[in-house]
Amino acid sequence: MLLRVRFHGRGGQGAKTASRILGDAAFNDGYFIQDFPVYGAERRGAPVTAFTRYSDGEIPERGFIFSPDIVAVMDDSLINDPLANPFAGLRRGGCAVVNTTKAPGSVLQSRDDVTVLNVDLTGQALRAFGKPILSSGIAAAVARVAGIKEASFLAAVAEELREVGLSQELVKKNVEFAKSVYGELAPLKLSTTELEAKEELVPLALVVSVEGTEDVTRTGNSAIRHTGNWRTYRPVIDYGKCTDCMICYGHCPESAMSVGGDGKVKIDYDNCKGCMICLTECPLSAITQTREGGLE
Repeated sequence: MLLRVRFHGRGGQGAKTASRILGDAAFNDGYFIQDFPVYGAERRGAPVTAFTRYSDGEIPERGFIFSPDIVAVMDDSLINDPLANPFAGLRRGGCAVVNTTKAPGSVLQSRDDVTVLNVDLTGQALRAFGKPILSSGIAAAVARVAGIKEASFLAAVAEELREVGLSQELVKKNVEFAKSVYGELAPLKLSTTELEAKEELVPLALVVSVEGTEDVTRTGNSAIRHTGNWRTYRPVIDYGKCTDCMICYGHCPESAMSVGGDGKVKIDYDNCKGCMICLTECPLSAITQTREGGLE
């Protein structure tokens, strides 16, 4: 038996930690394991991928997992991102665990040969921590689906989070959160086969101009690639309270604010990453935050 799991998340959501928790849990159950992440520039909100393999024998594979048995999607904004492409290569008979508020059956409608589990982990994490801390929750969902023993998994959560320097209180909260998520789901009997179709790789367009400098204004590069879907929350300006002091405009690190012809600050939601510096700096509390998808 060799099980392959691929985690898709955004920088700061804990995809790497989730893969390590799952690997530690499988090790506690007596399996051979591999777990590792891959990401480019380390920046909050950017797409991140992490991988876990575990087997009851030595693992003959190395490198990226292109044909996973289980895909874990930590942010549903990645579903329609052609560069993240989270469901690429998902094997027949496999499972996709998706952190989303969307109704069952509304995700991955093109595949009737896989099981899709929609779980609102962000909502549960906000109730547990007051913040979207997701690593232990997504790892719990995958561990339960994959049949990892609860005791082995909870020990792995505590061990891994202590190693990354979390306080004893926060480790305890994560263990309780993970146990709650684990208990809500049931194990699946996976009987996966690989798809015949090959995964389509999306290349990064890079063109050399006649002057010999690189053109990075093509699709997939920063000038065109919108980063607004990196948010969990969006800032909202109450123009009834706003006095046009422009402090938020001056502090925005992404230049995602502009001043309209009426002198009012406008937010470019296509590129606002939801860092909430504007909210913090607003002296009149004229900026509030709302969770993406219209949920609080």
